[in-house]
Amino acid sequence: MAVATEVRFHVLAVDDSIIDRKLIERLLKTSSFQVTAVDSGSKALEFLGLCEGLKSPPSAPTYQNETDVNLVITDYCMPGMTGYDLLRKIKESSALKDLPVVIMSSENVPSRINRCLEEGAEEFLLKPVKLSDMNKLMPRILKGKSKENQQENINVNGFCESCSTIKSYNTIVNMNSKPNGTNISGNKRKAMEGGLSPERRKQRLSSSN
Repeated sequence: MAVATEVRFHVLAVDDSIIDRKLIERLLKTSSFQVTAVDSGSKALEFLGLCEGLKSPPSAPTYQNETDVNLVITDYCMPGMTGYDLLRKIKESSALKDLPVVIMSSENVPSRINRCLEEGAEEFLLKPVKLSDMNKLMPRILKGKSKENQQENINVNGFCESCSTIKSYNTIVNMNSKPNGTNISGNKRKAMEGGLSPERRKQRLSSSN
């Protein structure tokens, strides 16, 4: 009898503080998420297969293979690349734009919160992050999966429509390229008559008279 396997969504956690990183990792695991934790935005991009300076991964995005990443949760204030910068990089990528991103910060700055939400962040959580905050992640993941499935359906339908158009075009071309059956018979008859010797032609004319 087949045993049903539990679906565990994969969250990429990004925070330069080891204390906060361990806390978010523990909360996510307690909520039955699979977790990968990194300490910088650049390492997060590398894990996703999105190198700095590129808007799309060189091949299929990493979050669609064995290391499926379903959501990114990142600290806002980090040296080098901030959480806001990481958010923009992900949303600028044609392959990763539907990947949900949640921002965390210990500072309640309305302008910062609004800027992140306008750029495409799903949530803005205030630190210290609590276990109850993890309940907000699942709806965001499911929303991202729904967008991904819709895009796949669009691509499949577009491909099928293209195939139908090509098939119809080939059918029309084949019909137009077929020679007329009457012309074939007429041409064949002329060729046969042209191949007759003068004596055979006389005999044919005499018999017809």
